[in-house]
Amino acid sequence: MDLKYHRILLKISGEALAGDAEFGIDAETISQIADEVKEVWELGVQIAMVVGGGNIFRGVKGKGKGIDRVTGDYMGMLATVINALAFQDVLEKRGVPTRVATAIEMRAIAEPYIRRRAQRHLEKGRVVIFAAGTGNPFFTTDTASALRGIEMGVDVLLKATNVDGVYSADPKKDKRAKLYEKLSYDDVISKDLRVMDMTAITLCKENGLPVIVYNLKRRGSLVKIVKGEKVGTYIGEEVGDGRNG
Repeated sequence: MDLKYHRILLKISGEALAGDAEFGIDAETISQIADEVKEVWELGVQIAMVVGGGNIFRGVKGKGKGIDRVTGDYMGMLATVINALAFQDVLEKRGVPTRVATAIEMRAIAEPYIRRRAQRHLEKGRVVIFAAGTGNPFFTTDTASALRGIEMGVDVLLKATNVDGVYSADPKKDKRAKLYEKLSYDDVISKDLRVMDMTAITLCKENGLPVIVYNLKRRGSLVKIVKGEKVGTYIGEEVGDGRNG
């Protein structure tokens, strides 16, 4: 089968894992994602993942509760490890070989992140889940996704969200919001679209890593993307700001 993307990095926010709840891991949501990852894996696609921790703890919110920002960020990193282990469990129960690699060493439950080792896992057909962000405070998991994607030499960074792509405004608040079909990196920065933080977008721009933002809840989207079908919003080199609708 002809595939457009052979090695991908899938970024999933922690908030998405909570489903309709405010926090925690929703079994139905994580099962759906695992089923789609397995379907793509069975096509021979090499898959890396980065999972956020916002369904458990966010460092920025911790600061508002009197927790030091640096301490809060480290707590958030630990939350991503919990989510990564949950994904490892549901994937391996589906017969998908998986490795969790953490930026902060915790050898009893995961292996430390080593770039060449992680690349080898991908080559052997194992799904690699990167946890603990970059291992540094003040950097988001979006930035970790861009960094790991570049280090792994992936073809595309896929950001799974709860909406169909990038809009001109919040579609939940503004019914006139338009869905962008394509955007350049500079469009995202100049329009302040908040798709990812500016550090992540800048990293992608400087290294030519395209980003596709799509709806996590639309089943089958992941397979369509790797086959080259148009799904969500494509962000890349000078592609303009075409809109649907």
